[in-house]
Amino acid sequence: MTKQRVLVTGGGGFIAGYVIRELLDQGHQVRATMRSRKPSFDGVEFVQADLLDDTGWAEAVDGVDQVLHVASPVRPGHVENEDDLIVPAREGTLRVLRAARDAGVRRVVLTSAFHAVGFGHPHTDHVFTERDWSVLDGPGMDAYGRSKVFAERAAWEFDRGATELTTVLPVAVLGPVLGSEVSGGNHIVQRMLTGQMPGFPDVYIPVVDVRDVADAHVRAMLAPGVDGERFLIANGPAIALRDIGAILRAHLGAAASRVPTAMIPDEVVRSHPAMAAFAGELGYQKQISNEKARRMLGWTPRPPEEAIIAAGRSLV
Repeated sequence: MTKQRVLVTGGGGFIAGYVIRELLDQGHQVRATMRSRKPSFDGVEFVQADLLDDTGWAEAVDGVDQVLHVASPVRPGHVENEDDLIVPAREGTLRVLRAARDAGVRRVVLTSAFHAVGFGHPHTDHVFTERDWSVLDGPGMDAYGRSKVFAERAAWEFDRGATELTTVLPVAVLGPVLGSEVSGGNHIVQRMLTGQMPGFPDVYIPVVDVRDVADAHVRAMLAPGVDGERFLIANGPAIALRDIGAILRAHLGAAASRVPTAMIPDEVVRSHPAMAAFAGELGYQKQISNEKARRMLGWTPRPPEEAIIAAGRSLV
């Protein structure tokens, strides 16, 4: 395998940190963007660039073979001003694609999300695949989901010239934290362990291990014949919050003593403003296919229990 010169955007983020690790482990040369602070990674060249500013992007992509565009604002739930999420997600994606095209980068792998696929739909037994798109004004859709739809659609519509594009769409990302910041689906585990979640609404979430998400990114970067393809990154059907709690209690012992056991009645969830985001998903276990990623990328994920236990232990 020819070693690649790779730019990873958002180098201080949770997913990006594991992507950088995977790239370094495989012997690739890594450059990463940051907005201000420099994360601690040996052997990585850091450059300063912001999704809302053209400054620095030409230098960031200069001489690289591949770009893994991981950076994007993450803020699920209610957001007062949706443009705070949508503008940097969409404009930042276009800014990166423009710089990559102008520099002759071979391929861009864009981190999208399951939020761009499986939200706003009626509750049926439909199995979600890469052919699906979330409904912008459908039930359960939020600003974060809309930012992912707008950013990914803008990427597909952009005139990329000879630069290839592949998108990776992970579900809720769990796994061992790298530092003091808690990101992604790990917030759910943290709320359980700290007693901030008094009980479980009847809600199911699809999960995937961050290490498998990083592996999928690098595979999408290297695999032949994936220009123009989307890849759903999930390790199976959605899992009940109560089952996540049970896994934590079974494996973390006393450290999981605050994890709740009781269920919250549906009527309480529907009437409580703090749980409004859950109301539209009550009782609905989404079915998700990862067949395409397995077939085209040779990707094999860990079982969800491993991601949940690793997240819990690292948070403890």
